[in-house]
Amino acid sequence: MTEQDPDRVEVLPVLPSLDLDETLAFYRDQLGFDRIIHQSPDYLILRRNEMELHFWLARDRALCEATSVYLRGRRIAALHAEYQAKRVARLTALERRPWGMEEFYIHDPHGNLLRFGRIPVS
Repeated sequence: MTEQDPDRVEVLPVLPSLDLDETLAFYRDQLGFDRIIHQSPDYLILRRNEMELHFWLARDRALCEATSVYLRGRRIAALHAEYQAKRVARLTALERRPWGMEEFYIHDPHGNLLRFGRIPVS
């Protein structure tokens, strides 16, 4: 990652995982988060280009099922096409939502909701 602005503040989601090995396999093999930044028995950090996700080991599935993250950017349509080609489970259609964003969703194996969106192209 290149640091354009030394005063830049990044927001990095920390999601619960019931099994970090299963989380790694899904995010790496299905979603393309192929850089492991950190891996320990209770914490995992993965990157794909400029996207970085952190995971902590949780014991309660309800935590995962009540958690979501929003990933926004111009390349969302390309990501959707890639995930469709890979036949990623629980992938929704890319649709324009009532609030004006084009979005698609994926639930990971433990229930975390990944919401991908972009401002629609004219």
